[in-house]
Amino acid sequence: MKEIFLADKAGFCFGVKRAVDTALNKKKEYAKNIYTLGPLIHNNDVVNLLKENNIYHIDIDQVDTLNEEDIIIIRSHGVSKDVLENLKSKKLTVVDATCPYVTKIQMEVRKYFELGYGILIVGDKNHPEVIGINGWCDNTAIISKGEDLLENLPRKICVVSQTTEKQSNWKKVLEKVVSNCKEIIALNTICNATEVRQKSAEDISKKVEAMVVIGGYNSSNTTKLYEICKKNCENTIHVENASEIPQDFYNNINRIGITAGASTPDWIIKEAMLKMKNEVNENEMLEYEEYMNTDMEIRVGGIVKGEIFKVNENEAYLTIRGAKNEGYLPKNEVTRDEEAKLDEILNVGDEIEAKIIRVKNNDGYIVVSKTEIEREGVQKELEEIYNNNEQINVKIVEVVKGGVIATYKGIKVFIPASHLSLSRVNDLASFKGNEVTVKLIEFEKRGRVIKKMVASRRALLQQEKDMQEVETWNNLEKDTVIEGTVRRLSTFGAFVEVGGVDGLLHISEMSWNKVSSPKDVVKIGETIKVYVLDVDKENKKLALSLKKLQENPWSRVNEKYPTGNVVLGKVVRFADFGAFVELEPGVDGLVHISQISQAKVDRPSSVLEIGEEVKAVILEADEEKKRISLSIKAVDEM
Repeated sequence: MKEIFLADKAGFCFGVKRAVDTALNKKKEYAKNIYTLGPLIHNNDVVNLLKENNIYHIDIDQVDTLNEEDIIIIRSHGVSKDVLENLKSKKLTVVDATCPYVTKIQMEVRKYFELGYGILIVGDKNHPEVIGINGWCDNTAIISKGEDLLENLPRKICVVSQTTEKQSNWKKVLEKVVSNCKEIIALNTICNATEVRQKSAEDISKKVEAMVVIGGYNSSNTTKLYEICKKNCENTIHVENASEIPQDFYNNINRIGITAGASTPDWIIKEAMLKMKNEVNENEMLEYEEYMNTDMEIRVGGIVKGEIFKVNENEAYLTIRGAKNEGYLPKNEVTRDEEAKLDEILNVGDEIEAKIIRVKNNDGYIVVSKTEIEREGVQKELEEIYNNNEQINVKIVEVVKGGVIATYKGIKVFIPASHLSLSRVNDLASFKGNEVTVKLIEFEKRGRVIKKMVASRRALLQQEKDMQEVETWNNLEKDTVIEGTVRRLSTFGAFVEVGGVDGLLHISEMSWNKVSSPKDVVKIGETIKVYVLDVDKENKKLALSLKKLQENPWSRVNEKYPTGNVVLGKVVRFADFGAFVELEPGVDGLVHISQISQAKVDRPSSVLEIGEEVKAVILEADEEKKRISLSIKAVDEM
């Protein structure tokens, strides 16, 4: 069975199609003749079609025959700066249909020429595109395909290429420039469509028995396609249209390849295929016709599929199915990781789906985005999460008035300050960079776009706290030891959080010693072990103690302080009736005023000082009454 292989990007390129469409659309608006400066494209069939629509081509020396306000169209090849200014000076209506890729080359050439660089153009010196580019550097450019004119190059040089040049010629020239010049600006301006077209033609020509190259005989890019195919397939022919394909050329051939130059319209390619239709499987023909359908609507928000044909660290280019223009995919429309390298995420040949976010940029590409498709999916996911009352993890990225902004898979979520925590947050910036779990409490869409989305962390924290409190109250038991965290202090004690429940540690239960202030014993945020004095689950009251975890210093006081022995202590306070002497922490003995000295004492402070160490005789120790009587003067009597 006969197989026919159609090369990718066969036929009109973006720039040529744009020029033809521009001319035909202008004719709809303008009743008189329209003129193009030179043949609009290198294809006789299209030129004749334009004539039928009263669109004629003229040479530069015929411009003076035109009337003011006549329309003249600059073809996709572009013109020199002088020609453009001359046309405008004649008050003609100038419509510039220069291919955006060519315009970009012209602007780069002008910029570097004005910066003092010599200009080198890789291409055909007689090609109108090259002539036009040369006019933007005062016609001083060196023009070469690598075989000549590459001696005595300037020290500073800017190298550009004709859009339809072969990559092999570009590499050949660049090798010589690199070895001869000191400062080089190399701008590979071969059109991506040309590169894809040539690569596809080369691949197909290697696997077929015959190759048909369709395009104008004076078309530079078609000639290059013929040269590429002829090198790989000896049985290659170059024709302008289907009528020129000899029937005996394909009658006995089973594998035929077809490609077409950038100036070849789709109907000519289709005619060539239809001529061989009787030899082609019907299903294959439908596939070819589907390929040739380029009526796809290009609009912002449209979803397209395409194949990556070029990718570097920051951008990728793709052929879009059903469209003549290539797609442009910047890194930030694939990933939000600024450190990522796009060529480590995507590969040449990858099939991707993307959303159109710009119909045409300054370079003529359709700008597409993968993240916008992902965003749409995430928005649907968030709507379901809200409707199902589910939780999500978000990352806080920005502090704003009244709260913070968090993101969920690239979608922004607002969290009010009052919903960040159970308690007041004084420093919102401390949350920046944190990942938190939240619940959506407000969700509003307008069409397919989220208009408002508010989340709360407090709601989940409160829910968690309530559940924890229930569990804690169920597990709390009197006369047990538990661990808690000191949350706040008051004059009468400290509040210790135990499993989400606040318990009171009264100042009287902090120590066997007298405590003047709770802060002398515990600190806020400190984790301590406490004894459960009482659990009132009905009224939700919890009484705690530290004192219970310490040995009672009055225990066995009769054994520790036997009567008649001398003990060493420290004076800690005075009363009218005597002085108190600390024997150990929590145990004070009283030296009655009458037992301080043999001499009469009016006031204890007249004889003793706070902090003074004294020896005294133990007169009595009573564990039950927590009382010890001491005598200083008895020491002298012993």
